[in-house]
Amino acid sequence: MRLSMPVPRTYVVDPLIALGMLAVAVLLGRESVAQGWPELDARALVLVALAHLPVALRGRRPVVVFAAVLLAALAYVSLGYWPVVCTFGPMLALYTVASARPARVAVGCAVCLAALWVYAGAVTDGSAMGSVVGQALLYTSVLVWFGTLARRSAELTRRLRAEQAERARRAVAEERRRIARELHDVVAHHMSVISVQAGLARFVLDADPATARSALGTIAGTSTEALEELRRMLHVLREEDPGAPERAAIPTLARVGDLVERIRAGGVPVELTVEGTARPLPPGVELCAYRVVQEALTNVLKHARHAHARVELRYGRHELTVTVTDDGRGAVSDDVPAGAGHGLIGMRERAKLYGGTISVGPRAEGGFRVRLTLPASHRTS
Repeated sequence: MRLSMPVPRTYVVDPLIALGMLAVAVLLGRESVAQGWPELDARALVLVALAHLPVALRGRRPVVVFAAVLLAALAYVSLGYWPVVCTFGPMLALYTVASARPARVAVGCAVCLAALWVYAGAVTDGSAMGSVVGQALLYTSVLVWFGTLARRSAELTRRLRAEQAERARRAVAEERRRIARELHDVVAHHMSVISVQAGLARFVLDADPATARSALGTIAGTSTEALEELRRMLHVLREEDPGAPERAAIPTLARVGDLVERIRAGGVPVELTVEGTARPLPPGVELCAYRVVQEALTNVLKHARHAHARVELRYGRHELTVTVTDDGRGAVSDDVPAGAGHGLIGMRERAKLYGGTISVGPRAEGGFRVRLTLPASHRTS
């Protein structure tokens, strides 16, 4: 399996590196005579160029480049020129192979380069072969080691970027689901109340103007609250905008009474009872409980308008229990298939999000019941 280079190289950087190494090699070659080696002639200069210029393509074909510069260096040494002049290109090429290819490929290339250096020592008069072999093994090992570290670092960076992208994708998906739940809760409830009240007002407009006016008043109040909640959601989406106005308050259990009054105005008798000492709870818990009550009462209004409903809020020491029951005919069962009953699915998702449990289904004595239990403690300031 081929791996990409640890650091992306442009089409400019590698050619500049190759030209720089060639210039250094040519300057070093001028010292050949002083070191007791033949002067670099045209043939030697061509081989020096072939041992360095291919490095410009090392990012795209690292193994091919290594083979090319190694062969050029081998020819250079075999013709009796100073071996040191052609060491830069093969060394960089070996590092590149180690940073871009599996370890077994890098080790194979390292063996080839070490063999070239040992061969150069063997054809050089007066060489200490022990020292030559030691240096060959040491230098190639260091090059492979650093190249392997660079490859592993690049792999880790890619994995981290992939994980960050996946986390961002999940966060976006969760935010979309949250917004969808909020929109459903706001639109479904308020539009149901408005629809019922509009039908009532139209029906009694001529016969009972007072009732019609009351229905229109309920429509006005409900639509105003719906707009406020929608505006709050828009403020959340624009919260990075420094010019956005202050957000409206998030619905809490203190507003359940107003919710019950709207359902009563829609023609459904609703009784509200509170057990235990009401106290402020974490905002998420209160919003979850409020939305569950809202969805349950909206379902009563839509599917069991002639029923009586009851809302119970029970504040325990460590939990909050919310129960909404009605004595009408239930519209759905507790086993809601995936993809159906978006309101009930939303209630279950909210309960799960805050570590609670919820049961939804028909009662044995008739009607429907929604019971939500949430872990709750005193909110800290």
